[in-house]
Amino acid sequence: MPTKTADASAPSHVLDNPARASLLGAHARFAESAGSVLRYHPEVSVFVSLPPDPTPRDWRDAATLLGPGAVLPTAGDQPAPPAEWEQVMRIPGVQLVDEGLRAEPDPEAVRLGAADVPEMLALVDHAKPGPFLPRTVELGTYLGIRHEGRLVAMAGERLRPPGWTEISAVCTHADFRGRGLATRLIRAVAYGIRERGQTPFLHTGAENVNAIRLYQALGFRLRRTVTFAGYRVPSAIRDGDGRSS
Repeated sequence: MPTKTADASAPSHVLDNPARASLLGAHARFAESAGSVLRYHPEVSVFVSLPPDPTPRDWRDAATLLGPGAVLPTAGDQPAPPAEWEQVMRIPGVQLVDEGLRAEPDPEAVRLGAADVPEMLALVDHAKPGPFLPRTVELGTYLGIRHEGRLVAMAGERLRPPGWTEISAVCTHADFRGRGLATRLIRAVAYGIRERGQTPFLHTGAENVNAIRLYQALGFRLRRTVTFAGYRVPSAIRDGDGRSS
């Protein structure tokens, strides 16, 4: 049965910067900070968030937090850094929100935890759904399907802005694609999200047309386009007077 979703079209919505909303709320225990700049513990997630309209000091704090040579990821409405930050990645993407997904538990889906991380990392390395780190599993519920003991598909929860939970790491081993495992896991993860009174959403690359087609067929709608970018932290950061530090 279709579900009524929260208003995702309002200005300054939490989904415009879901990483910051998560780090200031449900995921505060994973947060590291320098000034007003926040990031997840580096073994948990790659996300970093600057405040709206960051000042030169905020960019210096970001450089301090990450360290020279590291990559600052940005997404959506986060502004581009000053010119001395070299762009090293740019991926067009989309954000989709649940607007009628049939959520239901799956009797074959098993809860994955710390003991399963080596297998999860191997599956992510094979299927490449996006960043997944040794402690990403701590962000929420991750479910998997096994075949003869082998982990062949998984999906789970990542960002947790108020009222919402992101479905992420949706992947299936190539030997088991075409069997509907991803659909089953998306519905099962969404079931748990709905049980908490929250609404599922997700991100994917704009060029991943097959996945977008699947998500829309399941009941997600496009909320907005988003660009995922990465900028190299420079070895020297200029302050407001143009001096290097």
